[in-house]
Amino acid sequence: MQIRDGLRRQAPSATGAMRSPMSAMMLAMFATMASFYVAGRLWQDAQNRVYLIKELDRRTGQGRSAISVDDTLKVVSCRQQGKRLASLEMELAAAKHEGFVGKYTSETNATHSRKKPLVVIGIMTSFGRKNYREAVRKSWLPTGSLLKKLEDEKGIVVRFIVGRSANRGDRFDREIDDENRSTNDFVTLDDHIESDEELPMKTKRYFANAAETFDAEFYAKVNDDIYINVDTLSAMLETHWDKPRVYIGCMKSGEVFSEATHKWYEPDWWKFGDGKSYFRHASGEMFVVSRAVAQFISINSLFSVLMHMMMLVLDRG
Repeated sequence: MQIRDGLRRQAPSATGAMRSPMSAMMLAMFATMASFYVAGRLWQDAQNRVYLIKELDRRTGQGRSAISVDDTLKVVSCRQQGKRLASLEMELAAAKHEGFVGKYTSETNATHSRKKPLVVIGIMTSFGRKNYREAVRKSWLPTGSLLKKLEDEKGIVVRFIVGRSANRGDRFDREIDDENRSTNDFVTLDDHIESDEELPMKTKRYFANAAETFDAEFYAKVNDDIYINVDTLSAMLETHWDKPRVYIGCMKSGEVFSEATHKWYEPDWWKFGDGKSYFRHASGEMFVVSRAVAQFISINSLFSVLMHMMMLVLDRG
């Protein structure tokens, strides 16, 4: 009886001995897995730190790595340009699929291959403003062969922009056509009817037409009572040519007039709230946009040009 009791008392100890190695093995497995996990996280954190240090060096220009900051910036710039090009190609393919056909064909490219224009300046004019146009020609806009010389040597294309009369072919249209035959410095928007109410649409159609006709770096819009120093403008634009999306000009915000007798009466004054102030927008006397912005307006020609100006992210860096 004592021997049996002794064996019974020893049996649990044998079972515990069998369980002990199994528990140790499980703990070893968990410890190994935890070690791999911790090592992986530490390696990932180390890689992140290396990346952050490189980014900090690239942005501040204070690092001394094997690859110079200039080389890193060139690589980043090439990647960004590639992404922009791919994006534009996708937009152009989608636009062509919807029926958009640019006027800038291979024949046009052969004509302008000698020198890519730096800027196309569109001077907004209208019927009955010949005196303003003559004043511009006598002050800063050359005529005849000098106008062609300005295009060839400085890459500055300047044209007066005008639409058509509501009564197509009437006296106003004929006067513009006769003046253009003499000066050859007009672009006539045949799909636009001249009127004060359609000025925003005229600006949009000008940018669309200019982007399709001229493969320039910049496109400028200016009123016919504004005087430009073309040399100063050219020098300033040269400092921005490498920026893909650029708006250069003034922004403004003014009072909304609700009195019907006021010269600048706003019929939709109630939409602007109690403050009766316009939201900040591009000042229309003169502004310049880069090629990417003009092409965006051209491809998305069904949208309001003002909405584009407010929504586009302007890349100033």
